[in-house]
Amino acid sequence: MRQPLNRSADAVVVGAGVIGLSVALALRGAGADVIVVDRSGVAEGQSGIQPGGIRLQWGTAVNCRLALESYAWWRGAEDTLASPVPLGFSACGYLFVAHGEAALTRLRENVRVQNEAGVPSRVVSPTEAAELVPGLAHEPLVGAAYCAEDAYMGAPQAAVAAIANHLDVRIAAVEAIVPADSGWALETTAGRFAAPSIVLAAGAETRALVRPLGVELPIELEPRHLFLSAPIRERLLEPLVVSSERRFAAKQLQNGRVLTSDLGATGDPDTDAPVWRRHVRAAITELLPALEYVGLDVIASGAYDITPDRQPILGALTGHDGLHVAAGFSGHGFMMAPAIGRIVAAGVAGQRDTVLDILDCRRFDEGRAVPEPQVI
Repeated sequence: MRQPLNRSADAVVVGAGVIGLSVALALRGAGADVIVVDRSGVAEGQSGIQPGGIRLQWGTAVNCRLALESYAWWRGAEDTLASPVPLGFSACGYLFVAHGEAALTRLRENVRVQNEAGVPSRVVSPTEAAELVPGLAHEPLVGAAYCAEDAYMGAPQAAVAAIANHLDVRIAAVEAIVPADSGWALETTAGRFAAPSIVLAAGAETRALVRPLGVELPIELEPRHLFLSAPIRERLLEPLVVSSERRFAAKQLQNGRVLTSDLGATGDPDTDAPVWRRHVRAAITELLPALEYVGLDVIASGAYDITPDRQPILGALTGHDGLHVAAGFSGHGFMMAPAIGRIVAAGVAGQRDTVLDILDCRRFDEGRAVPEPQVI
């Protein structure tokens, strides 16, 4: 009979998605003995569904800073990680379009924040938007915001797996988090893992993990749905095009599939997908008629782990020395993961980055929310 494992380390990370793995990689890079524990395996949650966007256009200074650092890391990740397969980092550009003056005003303000942080975005006219995105119908638009550096990873799941290749990942379900002589211990289905520091990076499930400790984290699940075509050889759409007013986004991925989404889709895919698809079709007819004959037969459903301000909760849990959180990324975990990994790992070592003061768990009770206006 196999005996339960009893293992100690310098740190244990719960969650083998891109955030948990990035924290663990940074801890390992600092010389720590670190274990990653996940109930299902590497990228078995939302990291296995996300399409690999890596953008610089945000509406808050903190996210612009995180994005710039993470972008630089992802750009060199194939070499850094010695990936056995090409990861396909590609600067394709993102175009956020505005149909009305109120939306354009918001985009102008976002670009101001971005430019102050060093992001090379700009506001463009409808005519220039159509030049940047061949086939875009510019007549319904009053303007747009564009950044040519915004990128996609062609093989995002391979990128997550490449990080995991450098780490000790254990498959086990966490049953309890308990105080231990060394700090904390995880009681799991594979045995006990003890460490002075534990980092909880389990998405929305982080909330349930800390509730028995008397901690309530405002993290909820928000379903999200993508429509995908079969691979198409012809390149129909390079930049990602987003219309917040039409609740619409579209992009052709490196594998040839066209990705589209009704950004406001709610309900059951089994019954409501036809409604969402009709909404997407109407937006395509208005904005991207070159996609009118593209079949959108595949639906991929996932969820965002969201907080009230659409920003993650990062750093130490008040009153629980040695317990740290990195969760609630509202769909932008992959693109922020390298910077988050470094900052959270540094926090475990006692180095407090200002990001941890801005995005700590106390901000909601203290009236310090940092609403991110550019979540898609």
